Amino acid sequence: MKKLNVTQKLIKNHLVEGSMEPDCEIALKVDHLLQQDATGTLIMLELEKLGLDHVQVEVAVQYVDHNLLQADFKNADDHAFLQSAAQKYGYWYSRPGNGISHVVHMERFGKPGKLMIGSDSHTCSAGSLGMLSMGSGGLDITTAAAGQPYYINMPKVMGVELTGRLPDWLSAKDIILEMLRRYDVKGGVGYIVEYFGEGLKQLSAWDRHVIANMGAELGATTTVFPSDEVTRAFLKQEGREDDWTEIKADEGASYDHYEHIRLDELVPLIAKPGSPDKVVPVSEVAGKPISQVVIGSSANPGLRDFWMVSEIVKGQVVPADVSLDVNPSSRQKIEDLGKLGALNELIKAGARYHQTGCMGCIGMGQAPASNTISLRTMPRNFPGRSGTADDQVYLCSPETAAVSALHGVITDPLDYGKKAAYPKYIEPEQASVNKMMLIEPNESGRDVELKKGPNITSLPDFTPIENTFEAPIILKMGDNISTDEILKAGAEVLPLRSNIEAISQFAYEALHPSFHQAALKARDALGGHLVVAGENYAQGSSREHAAIAPRYLGQKAVIAKSYARIAFQNLVNFGIIPFVFENPENLNHLETNNILVFNDVISSIEQGKTITAYNKATQQGIKLVCPLSKRQRKILLAGGLINYLKNSK
Repeated sequence: MKKLNVTQKLIKNHLVEGSMEPDCEIALKVDHLLQQDATGTLIMLELEKLGLDHVQVEVAVQYVDHNLLQADFKNADDHAFLQSAAQKYGYWYSRPGNGISHVVHMERFGKPGKLMIGSDSHTCSAGSLGMLSMGSGGLDITTAAAGQPYYINMPKVMGVELTGRLPDWLSAKDIILEMLRRYDVKGGVGYIVEYFGEGLKQLSAWDRHVIANMGAELGATTTVFPSDEVTRAFLKQEGREDDWTEIKADEGASYDHYEHIRLDELVPLIAKPGSPDKVVPVSEVAGKPISQVVIGSSANPGLRDFWMVSEIVKGQVVPADVSLDVNPSSRQKIEDLGKLGALNELIKAGARYHQTGCMGCIGMGQAPASNTISLRTMPRNFPGRSGTADDQVYLCSPETAAVSALHGVITDPLDYGKKAAYPKYIEPEQASVNKMMLIEPNESGRDVELKKGPNITSLPDFTPIENTFEAPIILKMGDNISTDEILKAGAEVLPLRSNIEAISQFAYEALHPSFHQAALKARDALGGHLVVAGENYAQGSSREHAAIAPRYLGQKAVIAKSYARIAFQNLVNFGIIPFVFENPENLNHLETNNILVFNDVISSIEQGKTITAYNKATQQGIKLVCPLSKRQRKILLAGGLINYLKNSK
């Protein structure tokens, strides 16, 4: 019998279709659904369109953790709508202020051995508990809610062995930054990253969460840890020890790719502005003046992370020109911090407390001053994501953040440690279990009316793709274009998530300020437009708005060298053709305003044949492929997943 690693065991236990062979499309049974509010409103509107009576999984939770700033009626209306939809369709509802979805789910619902998909790219965080947990576009969540399996291509497994012990003044963030230093933002594409080795023993469940969370930044399908005694101790702390199941790799199990990190050889690391993979030793950038330090987010949500900062700044005050901002990760963590005295120590040091939620991580407040450095214990630092156009966001550990806050410049914690003892954290035996802001699901919500404010509009209808069309290229892009660049986050845009017409005005704005007008012009003249890109197009967030807004503006196809996993499926789900260059060098032969002509599109997609697009400007043909499964072809030809599901009834 074949020896299986943890990933293979989890997949095997949920496999309902397909073969566990690399790149074979497989279908997996879904146990848990996680939705956050920035993407959840669309999912609930999609469920309404499908006529669902009750969600068809073990546990489904609608969280409110993104759109928390209530500058006007929009976000408050969304919250009311989501609460009514949760009651109608049988979801748990986590009220605004209860906490970050990934954190609360780990505290209250996470269970080893379960499979979860979530409408947030950092759903992979739950891999810390021995779950198979993946971020996905909203339409895939919708179909899972209706009882359908989840489809992915069978990934390869990268085994990362951890040996040794982390030195003082380093923590889990330095481990995942080391992975990003080695593999960059596309090095994990096509892989599930599985950690193993004796070095795991010193990593708590929350430390593992840090690493699993930022697996999304590697481009990985997800991250997996074994369920061991550390997992059991965490569940006992949360009053859920009965949920524990041991899950470990068989002795002699192998991996498709092997990596080894010697923990005792690591140094404090930091990601420079622009991308999470621009990783260097902290010592290389030490001395740069900073204006802001932000603690928290789903990437460093553990009690230890906040406590560590409080201990380092204890009895001191941050300089007047530095803002120390604290984003508590859950209401439960606030209670625990209070019991440990850490809340008061942070307050006395000059920290500013913000709402319990994602907040500054997605540009929902806490924007830094112009042209200044902000250090953050967050997962992403794409340009402008903070809400400041010329931001300089560095990603680092709580230790680096705290000692830098005290000095007003980026400071290597190892240097600080030469004159200060490293705080030794001890996990409390019992967490402050808090269920006060969780609303249980209805058994039947047939009579519940959905509360729709004026900013909540129905989804537009989309027609099937055409057999013959021509369209102009209105934007040419490079490699690693993020969803933040396609459709930015932030306090200005996030409240429009329930209004596709309104949010479409911001499509590609960071790359092409007049894109909206150019797209409308192309739609009126030729019925639509095209965009072209390099490798790893649409990395980052799972936000399906990065597909649906361009589709609303008439986007017929994207032509790229390669795609991020979730983005590729989102394009298919909304009827945008995801072409891939047969010869990647042909990107150099296309320019903005070139008009491309496509013929025999439907038969070519049906049969999986190469398509030649003719460039009117150069009179040259560009060969393209569309690497789709049989199921994906049917969805695309129908004009998207909603059309496909309605036609299948």
